[in-house]
Amino acid sequence: MNYNNNIKYFQVAQGVWGMRLVFVNVYIIANRRGFPKGWVLVDAGIQGSADKIIAFAESIFGAGTRPSAIVLTHAHSDHTGALEELLKHWDVPVYAHELEIPYLTGKSSYPPSDPTVGRGLMSLMSPFFRTKPLNINEKVKVIDVNSGITELPEWKVIHTPGHAPGHISLFLPLNTTLIAGDAFATTKAESAVYLLNNIKKLSGPPAYMTTDWSAAKASVQKLADLQPRIAAAGHGPVIRGRELQAELRKLADNFDKKAVPGSGRYIGHSTQADETGTYYVPPFRSSTKFKVVVGLIGAIAGFAVTQSLVK
Repeated sequence: MNYNNNIKYFQVAQGVWGMRLVFVNVYIIANRRGFPKGWVLVDAGIQGSADKIIAFAESIFGAGTRPSAIVLTHAHSDHTGALEELLKHWDVPVYAHELEIPYLTGKSSYPPSDPTVGRGLMSLMSPFFRTKPLNINEKVKVIDVNSGITELPEWKVIHTPGHAPGHISLFLPLNTTLIAGDAFATTKAESAVYLLNNIKKLSGPPAYMTTDWSAAKASVQKLADLQPRIAAAGHGPVIRGRELQAELRKLADNFDKKAVPGSGRYIGHSTQADETGTYYVPPFRSSTKFKVVVGLIGAIAGFAVTQSLVK
């Protein structure tokens, strides 16, 4: 862990740094010598984190620095929360996959979260996460997956849908460094205990916002086949070496058992989306287990309110 001017961040690989913002990571990638100078910000964290992200960049590159671009792995609210504020400070393009553009240009909302997947408090809290689109139409640029991103000439762009239609991951063949976004997590993203304490556990994508499990499975298999030696995800600590390769292969080979929830709105019933946005969302189906859990939470909350009034 590095500290510069009281800014806490971590090294992922040579020229790659990360910063944890409560429960989600953002990354900075600097180009190597011999390539166009500059650096890129990957994802934009949670709402209210713009100042921390700017300070993170300035602690590495000096006051007044700015990225050559911002690259989004996808447009969920915990990855774009500070984006509008950052664009007021930095006049730079924002790159996203074609299938994420509707959620960045005001054209389409994301499908609702699925709190019925269980596994922890974050799942139950997920209906409060923003699904409405941003509108940064003048700034956004479509990523060409085949040719890559001009500002990151050495990195390959890999389309890894499932968690979101236009989700991408970034891969550097030189040292097999992978920035996975939410294609998989390196903690249990559904558990507040794991997530807030940054406890290491290679897992599937955050289940409460994953709306196409068949695509998510194929994406993890695609990333496992790359055999990365370093993986930095949207949620959780960096995982390296043999541990990473073994656990990622295990996840890919046993995805249905290890990652897919036993029940949920999108289990066996995926959303449908295209370049215009989401056009089909399966109906909500509540389980008895979910109703019991919600009832218990409501009872506990009601008891707490009653006790506070009595006091």
